[in-house]
Amino acid sequence: MDGMTAVTAGEATATARGTKPLDGTELPVIDDPSLIRPKDARDLSRQFFGRLAVLEEGTREYQYARNTLIEMNLSLVRYAASRFRSRGDSMEDIVQVGTIGLIKAIDRFELSREVEFTSFAVPYIVGEIKRFFRDTSWAVHVPRRLQEARVELAKATEELRTRLGRTPTTRELAALMSLAEEEVIEARKAANCYNSSSLDAALAPEGENGESVLADFIGEDDRSLELVEDLHSLAPLIAGLDERERRIIHLRFVEERTQADIGELLGISQMHVSRLIGRIIKRLRAGLLDDSLSA
Repeated sequence: MDGMTAVTAGEATATARGTKPLDGTELPVIDDPSLIRPKDARDLSRQFFGRLAVLEEGTREYQYARNTLIEMNLSLVRYAASRFRSRGDSMEDIVQVGTIGLIKAIDRFELSREVEFTSFAVPYIVGEIKRFFRDTSWAVHVPRRLQEARVELAKATEELRTRLGRTPTTRELAALMSLAEEEVIEARKAANCYNSSSLDAALAPEGENGESVLADFIGEDDRSLELVEDLHSLAPLIAGLDERERRIIHLRFVEERTQADIGELLGISQMHVSRLIGRIIKRLRAGLLDDSLSA
């Protein structure tokens, strides 16, 4: 393979321990990335991320680096998925959904952040799994093949959206998934066959630590989500913000950046970002509640 040094998975593990240095301009060829131990994957991931940052997207080496990073770090997905074992869903489905979060984290991670990739990736993985639980409580019986196709459809959609920079067409999804267009459409329809579970739904028998409920697994209420209840009213209010305020809203609620990330991008403190977001939300909420503006 051009620009790469062929080594076995075992040799790659040795490299992570520093016993076999590699030319910094090349990547090791790892026959089976899933065999790399998590502690060795951490060091190898830094090497792959460093190379990925300078490779041209779409090239063979870029795809190899990206795919290897995904496979090497699947242990993170399995770790996160194990927290939701009591939910009752297939662990295979949960791992597949968590892999979407891993892919998002890989595509957004930068070594310049000076944080471990594991710390950066786990919130993306868990967030994707939580979203899966919110969206996949089936209201009517759906054939197993369509439930599985729905998970694959989500992965394919995310991959193509990242690659193409836009929402993929049905034909493009069908080609990637090796399915007929009718089956992709059917999978999309199946995705609508769910209802939301109560946040108080019991997930485990009551024990000495009390009863576990769904709310324990899907995080806390985000008051900012109230802003999306009426998009038609919210749009002109956002348009009335200044350029920096609109950028902050976009970074926080569209790109899902942390306050610390936003502060770094804007050259201000995380606390200042928090105050600005609170001020903007208060202003937007006041606008939504103003009957004269709504009229």
